[in-house]
Amino acid sequence: MEKLSMRKLVLVGLTLFSMFFGAGNLIFPPFLGSLAGTYTWTAMVGFAATAIGFPVLGVIAVAKSGGFYHLAERVHPKFAFVFTLLNYLSIGPCLAIPRTASTSFEMAVVPFLGRDTFPAAQFLYSAVFFAIAFVVALNPDQLTERLGKILTPCLLVLIGVVFAGCIFHPPGSYGEPAKAYASAPLVKGFLEGYMTMDTLAALTFGVVISLNIKAIGIQKESVVVGETIKAGFIAGGILILVYGALAHVGAVTGGAFGPAENGARTLNQAVRFLFGNTGLVMLAAIFFIACLNTCIGLISCCSKYFCSIIPGIGYRTWALVFAVVSFIISNVGLTKILEISVPVLNVIYPVAIVLILLSFLFRDGTKWRSVYTCSVGFTGVISVLLALEQAGISVLHGLLITLPLYEVGLGWMVPALVGMVFGILFKLFSNKEN
Repeated sequence: MEKLSMRKLVLVGLTLFSMFFGAGNLIFPPFLGSLAGTYTWTAMVGFAATAIGFPVLGVIAVAKSGGFYHLAERVHPKFAFVFTLLNYLSIGPCLAIPRTASTSFEMAVVPFLGRDTFPAAQFLYSAVFFAIAFVVALNPDQLTERLGKILTPCLLVLIGVVFAGCIFHPPGSYGEPAKAYASAPLVKGFLEGYMTMDTLAALTFGVVISLNIKAIGIQKESVVVGETIKAGFIAGGILILVYGALAHVGAVTGGAFGPAENGARTLNQAVRFLFGNTGLVMLAAIFFIACLNTCIGLISCCSKYFCSIIPGIGYRTWALVFAVVSFIISNVGLTKILEISVPVLNVIYPVAIVLILLSFLFRDGTKWRSVYTCSVGFTGVISVLLALEQAGISVLHGLLITLPLYEVGLGWMVPALVGMVFGILFKLFSNKEN
């Protein structure tokens, strides 16, 4: 087989979409719409950059460079090990995987049993949730059959029903934007895209998608890379449609009922208005399927990676370890997990964005190593300082507030550009001396 048929390519694209589309992807677009109001679509442009554009570019960058580690190695081998490990832990058992169970529990169980059922109900639910995810993840090369053919179409149909309801029977119209969105909707949307964690996930999903393409019958590496990139564009196109639909749902719901405390509550208000108590069942199914899809994909990716660095422990053992650890952490609760996520993502996300962009601007990583080292180094240092300040630990505050875009949360951008310029100059002067 020289390349995938269109039908199989779409199935692989649906699989990649399902791996991306989890808890945060459901929560943040409607929340953005409810807060942005009449500025929803301006904010969505910024959101799409970090929640769709960079993830798709990440899939392409990793596919072309031969893997996430090889891409990060352009900075330095030690950086590649540390950053790759930190990324996998963040999208894996420390943050993203536990969040899938906590979020789906909040939406699939709490509305029916109430909060008085904590913690016994959460313990039981998360145990069943991770048991299912573990069993499905045992065969990562079959995810296209299980996610692309079955669960993802069900998810898209359910979201489509809610969106159609808001088109033909809207709860209200777009309301006034909240202060943060009224002043800088594009930037605010850009920052909200961090929370989906999809750019980080994109750096790791490529290996699982490649496995699925090879399982279908494609063995030539260059063709596998090409089909992986095509699948990335398909997944990105579906994400644009789904995010747009959810943002509209949030905007008309926020206009009718006012901004809710989070995106989950916004969706809750929408389905209650449209379908009554039946809507809660529909919403529970949406959250369960989306979160389970992502959980399965993340367990597969993390297990594959840790097999490569500690080969003495097999894939199935790692999958069990991550399922058990994530089960334990998920019982801490969604609110606590989200509190921890913000500063961690503010450190990792800018570095990932810079690394992806450099892979397109400076394709020869060996020749332009100085550019990668300086740009990523400057970005990493500033991102750590900004994250510490956000966490209440002020270090070099007088210097940080002088950075361009500091006020809007993008203080790392100019240092990244300065690092790139330093790297280019260093390379040019080195060539001159030689």
